[in-house]
Amino acid sequence: MSANQAIFPIAAMARVLGVSKAGFYAWLHRPPSARTEADATLLKRIKTVHASSRPTYGAPRVHAELRNHGQAHGRKRIARLMRDAGLVGASHRHSGPTTTRRDKDARPAPDLVDRNFTATAPNQLWVADITYVPTVVGFLYLAVVLDAWSRKIVGWSMANHLRVKQRAKLSRFPG
Repeated sequence: MSANQAIFPIAAMARVLGVSKAGFYAWLHRPPSARTEADATLLKRIKTVHASSRPTYGAPRVHAELRNHGQAHGRKRIARLMRDAGLVGASHRHSGPTTTRRDKDARPAPDLVDRNFTATAPNQLWVADITYVPTVVGFLYLAVVLDAWSRKIVGWSMANHLRVKQRAKLSRFPG
């Protein structure tokens, strides 16, 4: 109601919302509850623990750290306060983007080397792979072609997307 009082009168908003005008003004000037103050105090402790962990601790570790210091609080309460404050822990489970999208209806490509990746001379067998490299601005996709005999990179290509080009140009090393 206070956000819209420049547009609508308080009395009209109170009537529409089914609350009394006096109740709104009482709520407006009421001091914060004990729970709200306790949450603010706990949030300061949570921010201290989170910052001392070099922003890696999530709610379970923050909860364990506070419990080790003799402070008993619920893990879900800590998780709620961290979520509301925008505090998140580091996760090693982030897998990254998917580089392979299989078409279940398409026939698989034939295995021309019969899983034998050895070569007796250069330029007989080239193998290729694609991977991604996480960067500050997003993922960078890298495709590499290797000579199986010399294990040297024959060519490579980088892009910030996985869209297919009509003719892919590979950067070729001299020699």
